[in-house]
Amino acid sequence: MKNELWNRYLTQLKDKNILVLGLGVSNRPLVRLLLEAGLRVTGCDRCSRENLDAEVLELERLGMTLKAGEGYLDDVSAHVVFRTPGMHPDHPALCRLRESGAIITSEMEAFFEVCPCPILAVTGSDGKTTTTTLIAEMLRQAGHTVHVGGNIGTPLLPLASQMEKTDFAVVELSSFQLMTMKRSAHVAVVTNLAPNHLDMHKDMAEYVSAKENIYLHQSSADRVILNADNEITASFAPKAVGAVEQFSRIHQPKNGCFFRNNVLYLNGEAILYRDEIRLPGMHNVENYMAAICAVYPYVSVEDIRTVARNFGGVEHRIEFVRELRGMKFYNDSIASSPSRTTAGLHAFPQKVILIAGGYDKKIPFDELGKEICDHVKALILCGATADKIRKAVESAPNFEGQLAIHTVENLTDAVKKAVACGEAGDVITLSPACAAFDQFKNFMVRGQKFKEIVMELE
Repeated sequence: MKNELWNRYLTQLKDKNILVLGLGVSNRPLVRLLLEAGLRVTGCDRCSRENLDAEVLELERLGMTLKAGEGYLDDVSAHVVFRTPGMHPDHPALCRLRESGAIITSEMEAFFEVCPCPILAVTGSDGKTTTTTLIAEMLRQAGHTVHVGGNIGTPLLPLASQMEKTDFAVVELSSFQLMTMKRSAHVAVVTNLAPNHLDMHKDMAEYVSAKENIYLHQSSADRVILNADNEITASFAPKAVGAVEQFSRIHQPKNGCFFRNNVLYLNGEAILYRDEIRLPGMHNVENYMAAICAVYPYVSVEDIRTVARNFGGVEHRIEFVRELRGMKFYNDSIASSPSRTTAGLHAFPQKVILIAGGYDKKIPFDELGKEICDHVKALILCGATADKIRKAVESAPNFEGQLAIHTVENLTDAVKKAVACGEAGDVITLSPACAAFDQFKNFMVRGQKFKEIVMELE
């Protein structure tokens, strides 16, 4: 193993009882690592044994003690607890374990302790994955070795032992991962903040507080990059310990990136023309500005331009699917919040046919209702929030009663209705403004299903 930090971390866990709460994608490699190091591990998951997949049962055969199903958190005890990001830190079981003296941590918190190389981390309500990917692509274009993960899908802790000090770790972080963080990234990016995940957080204040952990524990040698056009993120600047850089479409910040006359500037220097960026929409201009601020000490201007000219986007993010009878179909399933859907609507120069609705995260749709009235020619609703979105649209001050609104049972019916409403030249986009959990496992499954339905159209 090359990483001595990781070796020391494992040594601290010797002779400890370790509890891993939640045996999902991010925690399974963690369990395997701990078992390979000869540590005592108990894995807990709410799924019954009958519903657990083969990978989890394989971990049991390798030595993990398994507690599954009803009562999976009853009478558990440990010296060290790794919580799954989806478990609120104030969960009664975690409170009980904390009171008994257990150390509560997570796979991501452990990674921040043992990572030997600079960490560039991105959080926000919208644009996290695209900005994270852009940062990684620019660093790779410059010839650096880059490790990408976190909320973007790849657990990074299993890779830490092989990382070099000269590498870069580029990490997307959710509010759930950040809630209990005691370390911050060397370069922290906050793309924007708007109401989100209020079904999981106690309130908006808790959501914002969690996001702030990405920069609050920095040193004076670190940097935080903030969206100057977002009231919440702009308010973070006075609290920052490290250097503050900002990006803006409206103003020219003292340090950072701004957009003027279709040109992106960094500290007054022209870096990139708008028409060099393949990705549609002004929200992607913001993503590029955030990424440029993050990487400029490590890459050249030509590296940035090469990525802009060649990077076609991330799946499920205003992803072009096909053209049929002159109608173009786009998959924007990642849009699980009203602000994300608003950005998607602004990406097109024309009014679109919008498919929206899904799981209710207790987020208001009032502002989205106004945007739909201005940017949508036909609205197709399905899912648990269909009625709430309809009400927001019909209550909007700019609703004139001419927007066609249809409610259907499922995504298949939504696509069929959208096609029936459309004609040559129209854009049909799935941009739900809601999570997928009411009908699908996640936004990726929803987006894949949408693409399958669209590709099967005759």
